[in-house]
Amino acid sequence: AAAQQLARAGHDVVVWERADRPGGLLRYGIPEFKMEKRVLDRRLAQLRAEGVEFRCGVDVGRDLSAGELRSAHDAVVLAVGSTVPRELRVPGRELAGIHQAMEYLPLANRVQEGDVAVAPITAAGKRVVIIGGGDTGADCLGTAHRQGAVSVHQLEIMPRPPDARDPSTPWPMWPLVFRTSSAHEEGGERVFAVETEAFEDDGTGHVAGLRAHEVRWVPASGDRPARFEAVPGTVQDLPCELVLLAMGFTGAEPALPAALGTELGPRGTVARDGYATSVPGVWVCGDAGRGQSLIVWAIAEGRSCAAEVDRALTGRSLLPAPLPA
Repeated sequence: AAAQQLARAGHDVVVWERADRPGGLLRYGIPEFKMEKRVLDRRLAQLRAEGVEFRCGVDVGRDLSAGELRSAHDAVVLAVGSTVPRELRVPGRELAGIHQAMEYLPLANRVQEGDVAVAPITAAGKRVVIIGGGDTGADCLGTAHRQGAVSVHQLEIMPRPPDARDPSTPWPMWPLVFRTSSAHEEGGERVFAVETEAFEDDGTGHVAGLRAHEVRWVPASGDRPARFEAVPGTVQDLPCELVLLAMGFTGAEPALPAALGTELGPRGTVARDGYATSVPGVWVCGDAGRGQSLIVWAIAEGRSCAAEVDRALTGRSLLPAPLPA
């Protein structure tokens, strides 16, 4: 999004991408059934026709040093996302068959791209548990169905949201209501207010199930912070051969920001003022600066960041900025 706007303002723009194809999460995170890649390819073809150059298969900071990057460009925009996954540190996490969602979803997308015939991590013939109730968990759910899972359970630590807007989220706040995606309509069981306490070994080093318990939310009181509390007598075992962790992300991968000399904020994102980082000539937009969020926010931030970069380079900008700096 930033590249397209800057190219339209007359700048020479290069997008450096460490994957073999451009598109980021649109390419390898979102499943084909949710967003056909022909739509993405159409937009990328448009960008190329407008003069944007894509250099893929380059891991900036390793294949290309930060110094080389800075010396070759008048401005650098970090749009590297928030890709450090949140971990689940419980006994048995090291067992085979337990994967982060972003280890699983890209492989399924590569099958659709024609890169491989069968995904190395597949739900075919397996009982699957997804830990995390958000959009990424729903993407794993729909993918597992298409691969032929025997059963799918999606676990969420939060309680089930109400069917109508809760008084705690009045307009214009985002409403706290129960939502069902198309993937949920296809099947699977959603389980709310549960927490995983351990994974079970089948005797060969592979996961055979998990142990969980119900939780309730306890508000802060005095010196005790708000917390989830186990409900006594609710421990249950759930058999599974594949576990997918879809619990969100904790920030940007730190190596490239560190190489460029930019600072990280307390949430693990790149610290910024507007879209400018602490290093002159380096900007940041999207999840890398905002934190894990929706793609529409990333697109809006990319376009807004482009206007700020254009203004810094030329003294003024006619580019639209959907979001204030």
